[in-house]
Amino acid sequence: MNAKGDTAFVFPGQGSQCVGMLKALAADHAQIVETFREASEVLGYDLWDLTQNGPEEVLNRTAVTQPALLAADVGCYRAWRARNGVRPAVMAGHSLGEYAALVCAEAMDFREAVRLVARRGELMQGAVPQGEGAMAAILGLADEAVEAVCRECAQGETLAAANYNAPGQVVIAGTKAAVDRALIAARAAGARRSIVLAVSAPSHCGLMQGAAREFAETLAPVTLKAPVVPVIQNTPVAALSEPDLIREALVSQLFSPVRWVETIRLVAAWEGMSRIVECGPGKVLTGLDRRIVDLPCVSLGEPADFAAALGATGS
Repeated sequence: MNAKGDTAFVFPGQGSQCVGMLKALAADHAQIVETFREASEVLGYDLWDLTQNGPEEVLNRTAVTQPALLAADVGCYRAWRARNGVRPAVMAGHSLGEYAALVCAEAMDFREAVRLVARRGELMQGAVPQGEGAMAAILGLADEAVEAVCRECAQGETLAAANYNAPGQVVIAGTKAAVDRALIAARAAGARRSIVLAVSAPSHCGLMQGAAREFAETLAPVTLKAPVVPVIQNTPVAALSEPDLIREALVSQLFSPVRWVETIRLVAAWEGMSRIVECGPGKVLTGLDRRIVDLPCVSLGEPADFAAALGATGS
């Protein structure tokens, strides 16, 4: 089926996982369990069983979360296409979700992607000793105000905006001491809320530079191809077609901010665009996207939502 010129697909990343995710949808779509089986063969353990039964603390380990969400996102897309769902005009993914977008756009082999994101998770986890890094969400401040807080509170340590998720919602990352200072400063600057996130690695900041150098070595021999559907990558918020540029973007993504607001605005500006579909578990991106652009935003993670999205796209 040809690409549907009015539909974009976006793929969620870390934070959308939960024990039991996609259980109801998988009951009617064998492609999801089959995708997890394929990932399990690469990983050497039963990823579907872990996803469905936990324990939660294991699922939430970065090196496990990343392949689990990759399989969930890709499995949803395979189920969608198997039901004659339209191929979207453009794709994007939030951080880890970018790998799912590249797999679904046929730029990267799925098994290779599973191996890559498991290694990515290991490197991210090991980049900063436990307890020395942190991330926090700052709600209710403009981007510029959050950036000013980061400059003020760094005091020679690493501290930066890591995710520009929606207007008035920015995640910061850095050393724990710097993040703690920023939480106080953000509240003093008028933030509605400032919340430390339960994450095991401070992603998308300078503390990931070492992990990125090691990951570049892992990524170097991997075969990449031009996507058959444009994929807007987090860095540099552009649809790249040259494999070497895609590779460079995947490496720099580790220590660069996720510019999701810009990404979704570019998606919305795509010619003829009229809807955005979140392909994966949960509705995190659907909620963010609705705050960014005035377009219908729907998700696929539950059977009723899946069926409604099929109907909305005329599939």
